Amino acid sequence: MSLPPGFLDELRTRVTLSQVVGRKVMWDKRKSNQGKGDFWAPCPFHHEKTASFHVDDRKGFYYCFGCHAKGDVIGFVKDTENVGFMEAIELLAREAGMAVPRPDPKSQERTDKRAELAAVMDEAVKFFRMAMKTGVASDARSYLDRRGLGQGGQDQFEIGFAPNDRKALFNALTGRGISAQHLIDAGLCIKPDDGGEPYDRFRGRIMFPIRDARGRCIAFGGRAMDPNARAKYLNSPETLLFDKGRSLYHHGPARAAVGRGQPLIVAEGYMDVIALVRGGFEGAVAPLGTAITEHQLNLMWQISPEPIIALDGDKAGLRAAYRLIDLALPMLQTGRALRFVLMPEGQDPDDLIRAKGPQAVQAVLDNAMPLVELLWQREIEGQNFDSPDRRAALDKRLREALMQIGDKSLRSHYGDAIRDLRWALFRPTRTSKQTWSPKKQNQRAHATTRASALVQSDGDISRTLREAVIVAVVLKTPQVIDKFYDDLIMLELQDRTFADVLSVLLDARPADTQAAADGVIAELSHDVLEKLMSSSHLSIIPCLKKPGNIELASMTLQEELGKLAAQRGLTAELNEAFETASEDLDDTVFWRLGQAANAQYRAAQPDKDDVGQFDIGANGARINRDERSKLDDLIKNIRYDKQKK
Repeated sequence: MSLPPGFLDELRTRVTLSQVVGRKVMWDKRKSNQGKGDFWAPCPFHHEKTASFHVDDRKGFYYCFGCHAKGDVIGFVKDTENVGFMEAIELLAREAGMAVPRPDPKSQERTDKRAELAAVMDEAVKFFRMAMKTGVASDARSYLDRRGLGQGGQDQFEIGFAPNDRKALFNALTGRGISAQHLIDAGLCIKPDDGGEPYDRFRGRIMFPIRDARGRCIAFGGRAMDPNARAKYLNSPETLLFDKGRSLYHHGPARAAVGRGQPLIVAEGYMDVIALVRGGFEGAVAPLGTAITEHQLNLMWQISPEPIIALDGDKAGLRAAYRLIDLALPMLQTGRALRFVLMPEGQDPDDLIRAKGPQAVQAVLDNAMPLVELLWQREIEGQNFDSPDRRAALDKRLREALMQIGDKSLRSHYGDAIRDLRWALFRPTRTSKQTWSPKKQNQRAHATTRASALVQSDGDISRTLREAVIVAVVLKTPQVIDKFYDDLIMLELQDRTFADVLSVLLDARPADTQAAADGVIAELSHDVLEKLMSSSHLSIIPCLKKPGNIELASMTLQEELGKLAAQRGLTAELNEAFETASEDLDDTVFWRLGQAANAQYRAAQPDKDDVGQFDIGANGARINRDERSKLDDLIKNIRYDKQKK
């Protein structure tokens, strides 16, 4: 069966490779870089323990450095599901919500027609380029020179000129054997309604070829030289080759530049893109005279996980940014973000580069704001929040906006960011009537206070302390790793040093000998070990005083892991309750919160029902039953000896 042109490209756009592969493998979190679309895992095609299977989400390909398996998302489904090509297409299309086209005997005919039209467009590029070098284009060349676009730039972007003549292109291309119908179908000429001869669509305009991701010319954009022209910019109409809402100007070269480490910058027009590229920002693209569409946004995310939207510094540019927020929110997910920059008022990227150079653009890009900050700016701009009612209305608007984000984890982080912004805006400020001492406020904290875990912790202090206990226990008694490996490998530690230590230990998985464990520990940095083991609260942990006591270490590890899990559960429930609209809060939500709170309370209490090897003393401490039994026997013997005497 022959599929319509573009169907497979659309399918690959809607279903990312990492999503499909992720159902078959467990990603190596330490090796993967999700933000850059870079994923690693043990290969699903052969048995291995190391992560040698690589998925590149940007390029849409996978490769195993062990068995050398490679392919795209369709090939992966074929090989893992043991299905044919069309069956794989149907499975992926069902997941993407697309209908697989029925067999169409004319599909090959359309494919051939597209190839013919692409050849016609290439001939048009040659004609316009040649016309740019003639006398009729002198004003156009002068204009481009004034815009800082000399011959080198014109050649790089294949800029041409359409003479101000109704039949110039038509006569030239039909003279080369190209049919009039092909010129009409390619959008280069217009056939009058009265049945007269076709005439050129583009006249008296500077011509910018628009190419698809594969480099084929699919359309033109024309900039009028006549200031009284009806349209300053004119694009090709929609054709068999060109879908304006699904294309980006400078798509292919920008994708290659982003692959080399350049940022993806989304500007408004052709000249902005050209100026950015000439200024060294080669990863620049532009929508084609329309507001950014859903499909274009997906194309951008295929190129880069965090495009920078660079809009003109005027009210129209700001309105365009605000509209894009509403389009992007439902499409956001982990690894798909947006940042925004607004050029100085009254300027676009081209103006800024010509006025102040590329360094000025770089300074603006360095201050790009994340989407959440622009959302906040949109909702508070020009408003007064001097009453509870107005603040409540703001909260409602923000809550409704955040509920559009489908990814719960991402929505939670957006909620945290909004709460921080809200606090900064509404927090009470001190007045002269309040009693507080500037002298005391400016006093430096005592050295021991500054060195405490409470001050140095970047997040939840209780979580940091528990993480330190867990890592220290594994470090001192690494023989417990095998028993708790699944729990430990899934831990997301907020302290980077603790995470590094645990990573080394889990990678090595030392054998059940202290010598093997000591060898692994010896590889760790002295500074890293010093930071971990110098924590004062670790000195009261019994199992750390007796390294190698597997039983005691296991009990401690199980308890701390349980407390962390309960704490994370309660936090997740609180975040979800916060995101729930007030009218949707019901008994179920409060019951779940109660259950999560009880779970955390139970996890924090001594286990009085423990049937293991420990009893609870009168002071709440755990006592080893064997040791207690021996002590009881010793006391009995002493008493017996006294009685005999």
